[in-house]
Amino acid sequence: MQYFVVMIDYGRRGREAIVDPEITRREVISRVASGEYRSISFIHEIAESSVEDVTEAILTEAALPQIPPDDIDLQAIRLDHARDLRKHERT
Repeated sequence: MQYFVVMIDYGRRGREAIVDPEITRREVISRVASGEYRSISFIHEIAESSVEDVTEAILTEAALPQIPPDDIDLQAIRLDHARDLRKHERT
């Protein structure tokens, strides 16, 4: 029997281990890629009596292509920040 254990870290709220004997490697990869599994601590593949850490391999396979961000208007950001600071000035 082969199955995967996906450990999700919720920070202060704790951790959750998702163990489903019905899930395949392909489905784990698709859930990671879709964002269903976030903040992953580790992914272990358990087969017979052996445990293998496959976190890096699955995260690499699930990686989405890097899309460069749109041009950022730094001047508008600076002006917005200055306006926000003026809101909090004492008059």
